[in-house]
Amino acid sequence: MASTAGPPRYHRVPRYAFGPKPKRRTELGLLVFGWVIITALYVLASLARSSKIPPHIGPFLGILFLLTIVAHLVNRWLVPDAHPIVLPTVVLLNGIGYVIIARYDPAFASAQAGWSALGVLLYALALLAIRRTRDLDRYRYLLLLVGVILILLPLVPHLGLTVGATRLWVHLGSLEFQPIEVAKILLCLFFASYLAEKRELLSIPTARLGNRLVLDPRPLVPMLLVWGFCMLVIAKEDDIGFALLLFTLFMVMLWVATGRVGYLVFGLVLFALGAFVVAHLFVQFHERVTIWLDPWASTSNSPACTAHPPRPTCFGGGGDQLANGWYALGLGGVGGVGIGLGQACAQGCALFISALTSDMIFAAIGYQLGLMGTAAVALAFLLLVGTGLRIAQTARSDFARLVAVGLTALLGFQSFFIMAGVIRLLPFTGITLPFMAYGGSSLVTNYVLVAILMRISQEASATPAELATGVRQPGERAFIRVG
Repeated sequence: MASTAGPPRYHRVPRYAFGPKPKRRTELGLLVFGWVIITALYVLASLARSSKIPPHIGPFLGILFLLTIVAHLVNRWLVPDAHPIVLPTVVLLNGIGYVIIARYDPAFASAQAGWSALGVLLYALALLAIRRTRDLDRYRYLLLLVGVILILLPLVPHLGLTVGATRLWVHLGSLEFQPIEVAKILLCLFFASYLAEKRELLSIPTARLGNRLVLDPRPLVPMLLVWGFCMLVIAKEDDIGFALLLFTLFMVMLWVATGRVGYLVFGLVLFALGAFVVAHLFVQFHERVTIWLDPWASTSNSPACTAHPPRPTCFGGGGDQLANGWYALGLGGVGGVGIGLGQACAQGCALFISALTSDMIFAAIGYQLGLMGTAAVALAFLLLVGTGLRIAQTARSDFARLVAVGLTALLGFQSFFIMAGVIRLLPFTGITLPFMAYGGSSLVTNYVLVAILMRISQEASATPAELATGVRQPGERAFIRVG
């Protein structure tokens, strides 16, 4: 007998009818894993100091849970299809950094917790404000203007503030911050917008030289002027780290946009000329290279520093900071001395390391957690960079792709420069290790940077209607078989 069953029936159901996206479920699971690691480190540090479980473990867990779950819920609402790896990695790095800071300076740890809360708030506000990355493309020159003003602010009398040997800080009453942390993101957006528009002119030969077609250099002139101006201003502020970071950002984005190896060669020539000039004109750069080449000659007990007059590199700590950091890394060995244990400190002691919770926090991690801890941190940054480049590959437009590459380069190279400086692969620059080192300016702006990456990741899987409006479209429907 023939079957009397009719064709299978289908119902239209809302696209978002079945709860959170799989990526958000993955994100939540990774966040829980990160909570376990951070809490374990925090408890172990307290046990090492007082042999007691910290009495305020409840508030600590509550704040950790609240901050991260807020960011997770914002992701479910505004970027449900964005990459699930980014936020858990950021939370893990931020949490480990907080535990290390709390180990050496509880007052700084309290401030860092406040900056983390502000960073999460601005993360949510950035996702709310930036519904479409193409909107940023429309304000190219406004972003450039604001970025240049921010770079110039530390040079304004009675507003700029000199900390150490650099003039990167601005103070407004009791509030102190580094405006260049915001400026680097704005310059990245400007470079991406300009290169997305001029990409063909910069990559395809159009100018005639004799019987040959060559690249027309004129479209590159405005960018070179902007870059040169920023380099001069930063040099005036006596900062080498951010100058190197912006130069690297400029060259990476130019190469990715055009694919021309000649630009890399041109960049290397510029770098060599710039390094030669800076080494002869700027004292700070010369001192940093001198300490890098021979740090032992600039330690407090070296003959050069006990002589009269002492060598200029002996002032302000000289080679003691790096030398003691290397001693700490060596004492940490493979597994570390143990979280909360050891004799290294941020204030007067036998193994004193200046700026231990900021510039030298990577040495503190190596001392407390050993080679395994530093390797885990380096792998976390590699994972973050790899995810950022994956987001760039799936971006919907040239502008979004270049923005993702530029922001990822900022995170990756800033991490590399400071870690390489601590272990003496490169001269020590003193810039902060993203999400880990103490500092509100860096922490807050990096959360905004991550928000932009998440928006680009969301757009890669958005429907045309969502791209046009910047809003999720729950009216989109899918067919499911019900019989």
